[in-house]
Amino acid sequence: MSPSLPRRTFAALALAPLGAVVLPGAALAEPSDFDASNLDDTGFEGTAAPNPAPVPDLTGCGVNPATPKREFRAMWIASVVNIDWPRTTGLDEQTLKADYRAWLDLAERLNHNAVVVQIRPTADAFWPSPYEPWSEWLTGKRDGVGPGWDPLAWMVAETHSRNLEFHAWFNPYRVSMPAPGGAAGDISKLAPNHPVRQHPDWAVPYPVGNAATRLYYNPGIPEVREFVQTAIMDAVLNYDIDGVHFDDYFYPYPASGQDFGDAATFTQYGAGFATKADWRRNNIDLLIQEMSEKVRTAKPWVKFGVSPFGIWRNKAADPLGSDTAGTQSYDANFADTRKWVKQGWLDYIVPQVYWSIGFAVADYGKLVPWWADVVAGTQCQLYIGQADYKISLAGQPAAWFDPNEMGKHIALNRSLPEVDGSIHFSAKDVKANRLGATDLVLAQYYSRPSLVPALERVAARPMLPPVITHLGSETGGVRVSWLAPAESAEPLGEPTSFAVYRFDGRDPLPDNCDLADAGQLIGTVRGTSFLDTTAQPHTAYTYVVTGLDRVWHESAPSMGRFTTA
Repeated sequence: MSPSLPRRTFAALALAPLGAVVLPGAALAEPSDFDASNLDDTGFEGTAAPNPAPVPDLTGCGVNPATPKREFRAMWIASVVNIDWPRTTGLDEQTLKADYRAWLDLAERLNHNAVVVQIRPTADAFWPSPYEPWSEWLTGKRDGVGPGWDPLAWMVAETHSRNLEFHAWFNPYRVSMPAPGGAAGDISKLAPNHPVRQHPDWAVPYPVGNAATRLYYNPGIPEVREFVQTAIMDAVLNYDIDGVHFDDYFYPYPASGQDFGDAATFTQYGAGFATKADWRRNNIDLLIQEMSEKVRTAKPWVKFGVSPFGIWRNKAADPLGSDTAGTQSYDANFADTRKWVKQGWLDYIVPQVYWSIGFAVADYGKLVPWWADVVAGTQCQLYIGQADYKISLAGQPAAWFDPNEMGKHIALNRSLPEVDGSIHFSAKDVKANRLGATDLVLAQYYSRPSLVPALERVAARPMLPPVITHLGSETGGVRVSWLAPAESAEPLGEPTSFAVYRFDGRDPLPDNCDLADAGQLIGTVRGTSFLDTTAQPHTAYTYVVTGLDRVWHESAPSMGRFTTA
């Protein structure tokens, strides 16, 4: 960023031929083999400089389906019961940071562009929340005492330094986990400053009298719903997160022979509803609708997404349902997920389609097209939750012992234009690489970087293209540096990050269609410099840079710069 450079001056630079301007401190020399004899007075071979304003139109461009330009790729990093991170409780700050960096290293190696990190697993917090206690899955204790640093602030900054999105994963209503690791149904075992200690009437133990007992906030109490939203909004307002992410736990999954203990709450608040089930669904509808409104009002660029159980309703129960015969989130969790999409409350939905292709009860090959039809015509993006944890897991159907099963899922997704990506559960299973499945997905489907799908709810504003100011070989590869546009001024937008493309040979003004897939994309970065470590020695390349705003709309490309590695 160069705040001292006036926008008008920058626009002139963006349009000027390279070599016609010299910027203070900028190395603009062409490579030693540069031949200007065939260039016209614009500095290029009979071509005009691009208009920096329009958002690139890629309509009608031919693309390689094997290298999609935009595809959401992420893994869930679960903290509850120390599934992924922290790997155990009570670790010191430096160990926690090293472990988290290792997960980001894995995400980068696999060409992911986001992580989904659980920061409120059991009505607690991985940040200094004024509303809920520090998480026992971080500190190892339920005493409300913090670790002496702010993990969330550090994680967001570290994640953004890799230009990965940070989606903050919140469990809305779960308060505790079963014994012996969790507090189970015993309120007295919660942290002394836990809200449920002050409001025991807010909590419901379920199921009662067995080893799976947990405490849940009662979704039917309006004060509880408002409190949960306020606790979550504290993270939205005070941290630079990219997304608010809920999972599938709303009302708890039903236990045989037991109903969730909210009969008195229904009596108090259920007037006007024909059934308790309708009232419960309305309670969750209100949570989703109000949460969406709060997030969008506070920070319009922050996405709101939900990852529900993979089946909304079976078509035997509802003609609008899927050709399945499994548990239904509409009835089990009282989550009317299809309605949330159609009402426009969600920016993305990630149904947990945790079954194999051909599985009779819930066939991945039938469910994903059903979800694609649900989101069609809406602004809700569809990512698919992938069950990496089932790969070669004892007792699973034979398909999960095929190392190519996960790749088949990605291939099916890409055959449906409504499917915008996948999130893999969970990080430890991605890392385990059982049957070599993670490596196969990387080689066959994630071999190139990919941009996060743009958030269409936030309109694109034209951005000035960057100006490449330096290109040259150094130890480790080819260094590309550029000048970013000046501070935002209407009607122009401002980039948050940048995409770097590389073409073989000399091509100073590639066509927009040359950037329509990820075939030439070599990386994205926050900042104004990129080291291409994959450049081959003695090979001629042209580099092009584009700007990406906070929600991943892309600018027109810079003029290309040519070098020999």
